Amino acid sequence: MSLPTLKDGIRSQVRIDFNGNVHKRLRGTGAEERYATEVAVLKVLEERGCPYVPRLLEEHPEELYFVSTNCGKQADQISKEKADRIFAKLERDYGVRHLDAEPRNITYSDQIGEFCVIDFELAEILPPPPGLKPPAKKTPPQDAGGTC
Repeated sequence: MSLPTLKDGIRSQVRIDFNGNVHKRLRGTGAEERYATEVAVLKVLEERGCPYVPRLLEEHPEELYFVSTNCGKQADQISKEKADRIFAKLERDYGVRHLDAEPRNITYSDQIGEFCVIDFELAEILPPPPGLKPPAKKTPPQDAGGTC
């Protein structure tokens, strides 16, 4: 049985599994670089303690495929101004410049009650902001599914 497809575009295919996790396969021009960028950015954001982005659960670089937590549903009604503030906060507080800062890359997570940022294929990792304190290391839960 195949997973339901959320997005099937030229650059990627995104599916959601029965636990709610996101399965993303990159393809097309520059897929290797975009895969490496997205995985690296997700790792850095987790290290820097950003709570409103997906968590990387599995990596399959040979297939340009990864699995992450789900950050809710598309925030269809978000204004460009509100989205711009969220992307600016990501850069200011966590040192990641999105470079595809469009409302389509914002979701809303009912679980954490917050807007989330997704799709880091084109993002740029900046030096950590001054005063950023990395989160305390914690053991991941047994069921790492769910949202952000």
